[in-house]
Amino acid sequence: MQFTKTPIAVAIACLLPHAAGAQQTPPQRTLDEVVVSGSRIEPTPMPAGRVDGDVLTQLRAGTSDTASLLADVPGVNLQGAGATSSLPVINGLGGDRVRTQVDGMDLIASCPNHMNPPLSYVDPSAVESLKVYAGISPVSAGGDNIAGTIVAKTKEPRFAAPGEGTLFAGELGAFYRSNGDAYGGNLNATLASESLSISYTGASAQADNYKAGGKFKNYTATGVPGHALGRDEVGSTAYETRNHTLGVAWKGSGHLIEAKVGLQDLPFQNYPNQRMDMTDNEQLRFNLRYLGKYDWGALEARAYREKVDHSMNFGEDKRFWYGAASNSGPNNSIGSPCAPIGATCAAGMPMETESRNTGLALKADIDLGESDLLRVGAEHQHYTLDDWWPPSGGGMWPNAFININDGKRKRTALFGEWEATPSPQWTTSLGVRYERVGTDAGRVHGYDRATPPTSGAGGMMNQTGEAVAFNNADRSKTDDNWNLSAIARYTPSATRDVEFGFARKVRSPNLYERYTWSTAGMMAGMNNFVGDGNGYVGDIDLKPEKAHTLAATLSLHTPARDWAFTATPYYTWVADYIDAVRATGATTTNQFVVLKYANHDARLFGLDLAGRMPLGKSGFGEFGLKGQLNYTNGKNRDTGDDLYNIMPLNAKLTLTHKTGGWDSGVELVLVKSKDKVSDVRNEVKTDGYSLVNLRSSYAWKNVRIDFGVENLFDREYDLPLGGAYIGQGRTMSLNPPAADGMFGWGTAVPGMGRSFYAGVNYKF
Repeated sequence: MQFTKTPIAVAIACLLPHAAGAQQTPPQRTLDEVVVSGSRIEPTPMPAGRVDGDVLTQLRAGTSDTASLLADVPGVNLQGAGATSSLPVINGLGGDRVRTQVDGMDLIASCPNHMNPPLSYVDPSAVESLKVYAGISPVSAGGDNIAGTIVAKTKEPRFAAPGEGTLFAGELGAFYRSNGDAYGGNLNATLASESLSISYTGASAQADNYKAGGKFKNYTATGVPGHALGRDEVGSTAYETRNHTLGVAWKGSGHLIEAKVGLQDLPFQNYPNQRMDMTDNEQLRFNLRYLGKYDWGALEARAYREKVDHSMNFGEDKRFWYGAASNSGPNNSIGSPCAPIGATCAAGMPMETESRNTGLALKADIDLGESDLLRVGAEHQHYTLDDWWPPSGGGMWPNAFININDGKRKRTALFGEWEATPSPQWTTSLGVRYERVGTDAGRVHGYDRATPPTSGAGGMMNQTGEAVAFNNADRSKTDDNWNLSAIARYTPSATRDVEFGFARKVRSPNLYERYTWSTAGMMAGMNNFVGDGNGYVGDIDLKPEKAHTLAATLSLHTPARDWAFTATPYYTWVADYIDAVRATGATTTNQFVVLKYANHDARLFGLDLAGRMPLGKSGFGEFGLKGQLNYTNGKNRDTGDDLYNIMPLNAKLTLTHKTGGWDSGVELVLVKSKDKVSDVRNEVKTDGYSLVNLRSSYAWKNVRIDFGVENLFDREYDLPLGGAYIGQGRTMSLNPPAADGMFGWGTAVPGMGRSFYAGVNYKF
């Protein structure tokens, strides 16, 4: 069903009540206790969305992807990747354009395919709250981004109440989802006195490939039992992940000291829109923070250290189809089994990444009086990256291919923000932030250091020449970035308010955008953040992106906020937006191509509508309606091309019902066809679709059961932000022969078919 062929879009636009999690409340002008769970003054503007409490609990059973918990936040969409690693997109801007904090740590994706984004390091069961600051976010919410900031917080430490003695409490949970045979469990437990708290949080999840809706047909081999994909199976969508966190906290006299150690041990996660799969990812992180309340306000200090070891190669679905340039010979025949690897096919293409991320942050809220608050802070982050591909034969030898050597990115920031309440109706916020970002990288070389390989050696021509040119260039860059925010909120009555403002936000290029250097199809094809199947090459001379955003939010609501409606129009002009140009001059429109990052000017505008309303009470319980509608338009002003990965017009409408311990909903998802696409990337168009999802839960005092159905009618659809489907096929070639049966250009990643799920949680 095409979205444009139904009148329900008009109904949603007119009737949409305020989405859960996006409520706005007047700012609190007093400093609460900062220890344990007290919240300090909420900065202006209010978050575009907040997910916590019952809303968060309802979503956990249906997903192992923490980013997907933001699906109901106005203006937020998800760029497809691995099943636990999707990338949030805020008002058309995603990837590193979004700043993501996990427990105050600025984490960075350390992978040429962005397979390990920050939210992938925390399981949904461990999240206590998610906040999104979009567009005109204040400078105190962070710099080095142009889209906005996502703040993820895990559970705060718990302490025994005065006179309670020793506290022992926690939660144990498990889930199962039918599509992909996904299952997992979680445990969190706390042992605490009145001043000391020790906690553990752990979770594991795994799944096989999921099945698409409708009648999607993959390329299934015959005559090779155990290797062919099943009917309607979407290749390279399986995963297994494990996360652990140990925390110790102490509090007393208005002060809190907390230390956390986190470990992710991820055996594998496959990617349907990348040429590689994650074959191992280990993250070790240390996080130390101090919170203190003083007569003058509150102080927060933090130090953290993150170590990531990341490996990629072909997963099972890609190994099976792997071959060299020819289909002849014992190692190259399509359909030959590949287990163990190297038995009857090539040895694959191992890729290794190591990173170290060290951060320091100091923030203070200084109470200047009943109507004025000053926020000041300083931050420093030192990030290092090594990305190399060990030799493996088939032309990929005798040396390792050095993608990025000794990459460095140092960021130092200072900010100040003044929030004032000149009258009961007005709240204003003015802020300035300065950041100095320095990047550098060492010398590189290809698989063959000295002699350029012949034209038949895997398409790796010009490795030596390009490496020499890169090594002779001045690779050290320093950016001085200024961020500004000016925001005001006017509340003329208890039933309406408007918030409006301007923000200038600057982001410096990441290391992959500046320092990847090879234009060879196979090499460039392994550097890709967005899963579009193309190859990407960096540019040392890239300038920082500078976004200028105007936005306003009109909110209408009852005093009790049981009925509410918000409308947020926005406009963003981005100078030096990092887009792409053809690196090799190719003019093809129906194949993957090699692209080079390049600065252009761009503009984006859009509208987010959200709301909720009660429908009444009866003997059957309380009924309500909630929903949202999002529209974004993005254009490259220099070339006239549409920006890549812009979500088409989409809407969501949910009928809710509550009675006793029951909480249920029927959700309708509507997405228009995607016909505005990036020509330079040969982006694939997708058809419009509609989905129906059901969910329900029942809660006792200590036990909660959640269950539901996603894609109730098993509709066939493609993911508008899912990229190109290359989950099976010979990914070593940018555009392999059509006879190989590889899915590639022209095929989008199919969405998941019908899936039943259930989850249970027990609190003790």
